[in-house]
Amino acid sequence: MKLILGLGNPGRSYSWTRHNVGFLLLDCLAKRHGIEISRRGMNSLYGWGRIGPQEAILAKPQTFMNLSGEAAQRLLHFFKIEPQDAIVLHDDLDLPWGKVRIRLRGGDGGHKGIRSIMEALGTGGFVRFKIGIGRPERPSQDPADFVLEPLTGEKREEFKGMIERNAEALETLILEGPQAAMNRFHKDRE
Repeated sequence: MKLILGLGNPGRSYSWTRHNVGFLLLDCLAKRHGIEISRRGMNSLYGWGRIGPQEAILAKPQTFMNLSGEAAQRLLHFFKIEPQDAIVLHDDLDLPWGKVRIRLRGGDGGHKGIRSIMEALGTGGFVRFKIGIGRPERPSQDPADFVLEPLTGEKREEFKGMIERNAEALETLILEGPQAAMNRFHKDRE
């Protein structure tokens, strides 16, 4: 069984922000595979289902980004899933818009949600599915404001398209493994 953990912030005001790309990609994956993310517990909204032959728990921590580790730890413990069988979906400021990077382990890269998970689990040995959101166009804009800025109009439509394209990469990761996904999607988006 896999835990697919989409990172974001709960609440309407955060729904269409760059920081919520993990939630949005998880919702897209759930819709494509008929999985309802409606159960409440373990500091999360979650659902169980299959992605092809793979059993998976799809979860969105409801702790806010910087405390995502609390939910990750509780979900892994409850469902008896090892950290290496967790895939964490999150935004990355240092990747160009829409680009995907898959990492099997490593540091937090300055991402507070990833840092929280690493601290709670005592390991960095989980899969990271990073989605590039780019850096602010205005150098004076604070990155924290940039990631929480609501997307509207054309930018939101572009964001939706990017989510759909990246759902295929996520499915490949889940069904064929990290190497197949990296070979196919790291090259495609160079």
